[in-house]
Amino acid sequence: MTTLRVLGVDPGLTRCGIGIVDAIGGRRARLVHAGVIRSDSEEPLEQRLLGIARGLRAVLEEFAPDAVGVERVFSQSNISTVMGTAQVSGIALLEAAERGIPVALHTPSEVKAAVTGSGRADKKQIQSVLVKVLGLDAAPQPADASDAVAIALTQLWRGGGPVTLDRTGGARTSAQAVWAEAERRARRARERSTSRQ
Repeated sequence: MTTLRVLGVDPGLTRCGIGIVDAIGGRRARLVHAGVIRSDSEEPLEQRLLGIARGLRAVLEEFAPDAVGVERVFSQSNISTVMGTAQVSGIALLEAAERGIPVALHTPSEVKAAVTGSGRADKKQIQSVLVKVLGLDAAPQPADASDAVAIALTQLWRGGGPVTLDRTGGARTSAQAVWAEAERRARRARERSTSRQ
């Protein structure tokens, strides 16, 4: 069975949210992993960014997603928060690009609308939908992890599926889908063997 695995990234310098989901048909999905990559605010900026980059690399190597969704940086009054968020977004984009994984950026209102149907939904509404859609007992914690899962679902639901579209958005035949699945599995196997060395 062909599945699509998506990594959602909620960029942040202190806590970078990570959420990974697998498509299981229609608008159904299965939660694979949720958590945060943390950096110590007492460390120099470059060390904080290095730690987050290493954490993102480890997630990409372990889970080998087919696509990555990243929350788009938007204007805030606190410029240092925006700068840190933008720097972490850049790391996520770079790490995915180095592996040839397609990436899309989603604004917070796009994520809210995709998950709840309302671009003005609050965090509790989003978490409630995550629990229902993913069949969870409780929403992933901390909130950054829930946000990342919501971003992954947005990418899953708004992006093309693994059979009907290829990575460039073009149509794919059944045979091409089978070939692409074989290539994806081989890539995951290579990444796993490389990470163990």
